[in-house]
Amino acid sequence: MLFLVAALLLLGVLLGTVAHAPFSFSAVAGAVIAVWLGVFALRERHGRGRGSSAR
Repeated sequence: MLFLVAALLLLGVLLGTVAHAPFSFSAVAGAVIAVWLGVFALRERHGRGRGSSAR
């Protein structure tokens, strides 16, 4: 429960910051995050495809 409250508080702070940041900065930050998540997804899919497991 405490984790959920902290996550919502952090989300509120970040959204408040983005609302005051210039649009170009927000767009670039969003693109960087999207690329990072895409690379992560590809690495996960590639790693699981070979049968490697952390367990």
